Amino acid sequence: MIDISLDKTVSALAAELPGAAELFRRAGINFCCGGNVPLADAASKAGLVPEALVAELEALATAAGRDAPEETGALIDHLISRYHQVHREELEWLIPLAQKVERVHGDHPNAPLGLADALIAMREDLDGHMHREEQLLFPMMRRGGSPMIDHPLAQMRDEHDDTAKLLAEIEHATHGLALPAGACGSWTALYTGVAKFCDDLVTHMHLEDGVLFPRFERNGVPA
Repeated sequence: MIDISLDKTVSALAAELPGAAELFRRAGINFCCGGNVPLADAASKAGLVPEALVAELEALATAAGRDAPEETGALIDHLISRYHQVHREELEWLIPLAQKVERVHGDHPNAPLGLADALIAMREDLDGHMHREEQLLFPMMRRGGSPMIDHPLAQMRDEHDDTAKLLAEIEHATHGLALPAGACGSWTALYTGVAKFCDDLVTHMHLEDGVLFPRFERNGVPA
């Protein structure tokens, strides 16, 4: 279960809890550059009642992963088809679209400068990470686990931390995915796609860190 407390930072919640990033965006809470602050402070600064914000986040936590299969093999299949494959497909068109928007609108004060590079870094990060899961970790899980599984599990969790940092870079480059007035269709499509990609990625990591991985972290076999 995700720890939702008033002393947890907004940046950590945005990276761990599906839907939290969008909730923070709507509330005007910066979880990127200024995200290393406790939830209580961020809520007060935004003019919100901290306890009410916690209640909204708890509702998101209750709903998180509800659509995912329960059985381990089916959950792995779901992670590969719904997230691994979709991330790969979306990055293939998001990167050139980001490059186009940066090239055409680079002189705009709200241009997403650095977004294409952040997405390229994300693709490189995910390519290796997902390959290791598909070729090593997931087959080990399908065989029922192993006493040797602790190391790859720890590595995947560490890599998720690196991915969360890249998500913060994307949020920073897009100024919180805030479209300027009169944004063109390409810019609008780019931010719509990036928002969906980022939300998917947080859900993906939650299903692994919070649902799948814990099943094998006791003696290497499913609980």
